[in-house]
Amino acid sequence: MNNSVTNTARLLWAGLRALLVLTVVTGVLYPLAVTGVAQGLLSDKANGSEIKSNGKVVGSSLIGQSYNLPLKKGQETPEPDLKWFQGRPQNGLGTNSVNTQYKLILSGATNRSGDNKDLIDWVTAAKKAVIKDNSVNGYTVKPSDVPADAVTSSGSGLDPDISPEYADIQVHRIAEKNHLSVAQVQKLVDEHTEGRTLGFIGEPTVNVLELNIALKGLAAKS
Repeated sequence: MNNSVTNTARLLWAGLRALLVLTVVTGVLYPLAVTGVAQGLLSDKANGSEIKSNGKVVGSSLIGQSYNLPLKKGQETPEPDLKWFQGRPQNGLGTNSVNTQYKLILSGATNRSGDNKDLIDWVTAAKKAVIKDNSVNGYTVKPSDVPADAVTSSGSGLDPDISPEYADIQVHRIAEKNHLSVAQVQKLVDEHTEGRTLGFIGEPTVNVLELNIALKGLAAKS
């Protein structure tokens, strides 16, 4: 009986010591080491890839931003503020968008097939809106000019980037709304176009938030 109690106590004490050691190593030392390395070598990414404007955090380069006018009475979907470059439709398309504010809780795909009637209607309506909004001052956007990312959401619905082609067809509208020259706005787009990763992975992209911050600065100088 005494041996049994002694062995049990010894095993419990060994288990407790193992628990304490593993708690310190995996619960304290390892997280501190990982955090220290992350902050020392990749502080920007470790802190959420924050984007700042005038010293204030205004968003993340990894999450899309909405550029909408205040919601009017009776509206379910806010109108886009067309003085800014617009991102991709969010999780749904056109006026039927589900995720109109890039809310993280609504992240996900629409999961509709290419022949789904709702999807076809949304894409058709979105394409008409893109053509209408961006055909200004004698500049006409043709249906063939509208890239896929202008009328479809990304898989997450939170994509912060658009294609250079989508940015390009917005240049004339942005120039008019902000009283800038087309050349000035086009230069901004070119400066904020990122090439393929390692030169061959993915497609060129434009981060909408970073582009609009630059646009705000340029407009303020004019």
